[in-house]
Amino acid sequence: EFREQLIENGLILAGTSPDDRLVEIVEVKDHPWFVGVQFHPEFKSRPNRPHPLFREFIKAALKNK
Repeated sequence: EFREQLIENGLILAGTSPDDRLVEIVEVKDHPWFVGVQFHPEFKSRPNRPHPLFREFIKAALKNK
């Protein structure tokens, strides 16, 4: 219902559920690292193989500390 309005105001709908009914990943346009997720990337992570979302967040944090 609000997808077009959110997109027009700079929100990037980066991922949806398999049936496309739910937005599961959002990003803010022109922000260096704003990501919101509705799924659980921690369930896909292992100590020696983190989910890319966590890996890239740590990289960005180290780069911008």
